[in-house]
Amino acid sequence: MDFSPLVDTFEQMEQTSSRIALTDHLVTLLKKTPPEVIDKVTYLIQGKLYPDYEGIEMGLAERMALRAIASSSGKNLSDVESIYRQTGDIGDTAGKAMSVKNQSTLFSESMTVERVYSTFDGIARTVGSGSQETKLRLVSGLLNDSTSREGRYIMKFVMGTLRLGIADYSVLDALAIAFTGDKANRKVLENAYNVSSDLGTVAKLLSTKGLAAVQLMQITLFKPVRPMLAERVSTAEEALERMDGRASVEYKLDGERVQIHKGKGRVELFSRRLEKITGHYPDITKVAATLKAGEAIMEGEVVAVNVQTGEYLPFQELMHRRRKHGVEEAMENYPVVINFFDILYFDGRSVTLLPYEDRRKLLAKALKGVKDDMIRLVPQAVATNHDQIDRFMAEAIENGCEGVMVKHLSSTYRAGARGYAWVKLKREYRTELADTLDLVIVGALHGRGRRVGKYGALLLAAYDRDKDIFRSVSKVGTGFTDEHLDQFYQQLERHVIHQKHARVDTGMDMDVWFEPAIVIEIIASEITLSPSHTAAKDALKAGYGLALRFPKFTGKIRDDKEPEDATDVDEVVSMYRRQLKIHSQARDSAE
Repeated sequence: MDFSPLVDTFEQMEQTSSRIALTDHLVTLLKKTPPEVIDKVTYLIQGKLYPDYEGIEMGLAERMALRAIASSSGKNLSDVESIYRQTGDIGDTAGKAMSVKNQSTLFSESMTVERVYSTFDGIARTVGSGSQETKLRLVSGLLNDSTSREGRYIMKFVMGTLRLGIADYSVLDALAIAFTGDKANRKVLENAYNVSSDLGTVAKLLSTKGLAAVQLMQITLFKPVRPMLAERVSTAEEALERMDGRASVEYKLDGERVQIHKGKGRVELFSRRLEKITGHYPDITKVAATLKAGEAIMEGEVVAVNVQTGEYLPFQELMHRRRKHGVEEAMENYPVVINFFDILYFDGRSVTLLPYEDRRKLLAKALKGVKDDMIRLVPQAVATNHDQIDRFMAEAIENGCEGVMVKHLSSTYRAGARGYAWVKLKREYRTELADTLDLVIVGALHGRGRRVGKYGALLLAAYDRDKDIFRSVSKVGTGFTDEHLDQFYQQLERHVIHQKHARVDTGMDMDVWFEPAIVIEIIASEITLSPSHTAAKDALKAGYGLALRFPKFTGKIRDDKEPEDATDVDEVVSMYRRQLKIHSQARDSAE
């Protein structure tokens, strides 16, 4: 397949802010994509070579990328660097620098999707001594035979700055329309994606064998399953009502959710975002290998712990374990434990359709006989009244937890789904003034005074699950230390875009826009109606959305969450209504 149709589509997608139009462009591309390369095309439009869990990165240094552009364009490196200072993007730099290059090479090789993909794969897999020079030669080989338009997107992909405004669910919509003619079949594709975490495989199976084959996709060892998610409630009474009067109540730990895959002679750990994080926790990996289950997929929460007191430590302590070097030192200085809470696969078969009560028993069986203090079964009680939940929650909080999880004992495991089969009851949800939200950074204002050269305020958005977009709900400028500001500036620079993202809806004007990528935790005094923010706009009052009053950054960057895992708009509406109810009860009591 020629590479040029991808370039045409990428350009069209960059020029639209309509999600419907983005999907239409994608449908057109998929329809003319040969089945033998559709998996590769699906990965490329996501800016990836493989699913996230493969952990494959290009790893080309910025300096080498500029050298490749200079070599292929015939310009001096200093001239290319000057263009880069103007554009701020290496892909755009390539497009400008190569716009006047000599295209009369006698023996140029055709630019196909297969060639581009295999070269990218070679770049990603080149490691060790001299790897940067080898990567440089591979990139230069592509650029030498490419047009300036092709070179622009080649370099955007290589440097990880290909931002087309397309989400996983939009790709699923496009696949359903392109190959079944009915967007409603997205649900079947989504279920397959939830158990495989691999859009490329879903696309190839659909295009070659049809929808019926996609329906048969099952959980596979060492391919992470998209996690089941919980809704939030504000009282034990509400939680128990959702559970039909009898429920499992467990500690809600302030750690990192991990999915452990154990096979014969191999153990892998995956994060909530489906990234392979085995290297972060070699101690847990070693102990997990001793579990009695021959093959298993289990979920647990990794928590930092004070070995002197046994107390759990805050989530941020785990960030010291996210490193490539000094791992042994980090293991000693920042010890952890893992509290298992579910099992999805046991001795060669999926157990997701078993009731939660039975899965808990199976999990206990898998952990039976393990004497290492690093591995635990999360504390649990079965409650039939709200007093039992309240007492267990008080115990959890006393032991350093955030609150409790309440789970329906007959619930199956619904991969990738959020619902009331599981609910979370956290300490801060019990008053109107200490509610936390996980929100996505989508824009910023330049700093003033001592914040010059940094961001003064960040625009935050909640996720609209129905429309698959992010709707603004707050600006936040308090709670940041100088270290936070420096850290945010560096992290956000990788996500700067030239205009408001196609999946962002707001009435606010910003100095800088970002692709939705980074999630942070916010605390606020209350939720109010807003004429400027668009979260739940018109849902409660015509012309008004919802906004946070006196928002403050808690210091917690939610690296473990995808943007789509952020607090959604329905949750914000629910919190607002609970707040109104509390205000009403307070007024009645005063009267």
